Amino acid sequence: MDNNRDNNYYDLDSMNNRNIKPEDGNGKKGSFVSGVIAGLAGALLILSVIYLGTRLQQLAGAGRDSDGASMLAQLLSGDSLVDEQTISKLQTIGDTVKKYFYLSEVEDDALEEGMYRGMLEALDDPYSEYYSAEELAQIMEQTEGIYYGIGAYVSLDTLTSLPKISGVIEGTPAQEADLRANDLIYQVDGVSTYGLSLDEAVAMIKGEEGTQVTLTIIREGEDDYVELMVTRRRVESPTVEFEMLDEETAYIQIVEFDDVTIDQFADALATAKGSGMKGLILDLRANPGGSLNAVVEVARMLLPEGLIVYTEDKYGEREEYTCDGTRQLEVPLVVLVDMNSASAAEILAGAIKDYGIGTLVGTTTFGKGIVQQIIPFSDGSAVKLTISSYFTPNGNNIHGIGIEPDIQCEFDAEAYYNTENPYDNQLERAKEVLKEKIG
Repeated sequence: MDNNRDNNYYDLDSMNNRNIKPEDGNGKKGSFVSGVIAGLAGALLILSVIYLGTRLQQLAGAGRDSDGASMLAQLLSGDSLVDEQTISKLQTIGDTVKKYFYLSEVEDDALEEGMYRGMLEALDDPYSEYYSAEELAQIMEQTEGIYYGIGAYVSLDTLTSLPKISGVIEGTPAQEADLRANDLIYQVDGVSTYGLSLDEAVAMIKGEEGTQVTLTIIREGEDDYVELMVTRRRVESPTVEFEMLDEETAYIQIVEFDDVTIDQFADALATAKGSGMKGLILDLRANPGGSLNAVVEVARMLLPEGLIVYTEDKYGEREEYTCDGTRQLEVPLVVLVDMNSASAAEILAGAIKDYGIGTLVGTTTFGKGIVQQIIPFSDGSAVKLTISSYFTPNGNNIHGIGIEPDIQCEFDAEAYYNTENPYDNQLERAKEVLKEKIG
């Protein structure tokens, strides 16, 4: 629904595994202040990882085995974001909350986790998040293509700050309940989703197999809310779909870029070539993105020799991803894109457009030109941070702008959803363009 890499790979929306030695999990947490001090070590690792590196990692690992005074002395001994005033204020706030808060019992763990989440929220970046160990484990499961949920891809609608259905997997509860692309999720089980992060909204929608979730939907063309009850179940998310539309036209859809996408796309492309393909329609509509590694490997099966994409971080450090051109596609290519084609999908579409090897048909893409990296910690938790921008081969940063198609073609939802025989006008336009290119 939402969307295990090597150390050197930055991922757009997914995981970057680091080999971090787990800290000793024995022993219980002490007082709130001790928990805060240990937490601050992790927080410092989040915000100062570039500057303090190994030293802070050692502090984070040692924090729960050190007493408060020793840990504090270590933290204050160097160029740290923490000072005595910060420690004092945190202690005062914690004591005040525990003494006066009326509505519920105050748990130290909840206060500590709230501090971590608050630090990431202070960045005012919808893509930067704190993950508990449990949340991180769930995300790792999703990259393997299997999870328990409803079978819909969810993105964040920037205009309304509501989660949005960006795509529906065939044969899943979402399709059976008639969820549609571009449906805005107003409520989940009666709870408003306004202002939630994407991961928070997805966590509300997912759940145990066999349980039900009620989604209150805002749908274009409807005068009132649409309420749908969906039963969760195990969802296997194929990332690549292939078929021969006729004797010479191959169709490959990539619904997202995960680890498994590379081999799935390679198999589909090989089958298309073996079937006598004379032209290819590549469908990237509703593709929310995913792994940078995956999209680069897919691009290497299509592009000529040269640059695929490059990233730049806050220090101006540039990292380039290139293609040797030995597997360049040798038949005409048409690429379908829409407003829900984002991130990794835009990298591939942007490179194809810059090299002029394919024609883009559809509507302007989402416009997500920034890269996130998940940085795990030794206690099993992690943070996801925006760490760089990416640029197409011609140097275009499409963040907040998107990629304009070569041929504009608005999707006709009425013809697709409200007829006995769904008519995909964008796909039909792509067929026409490809026929002309084939000759």
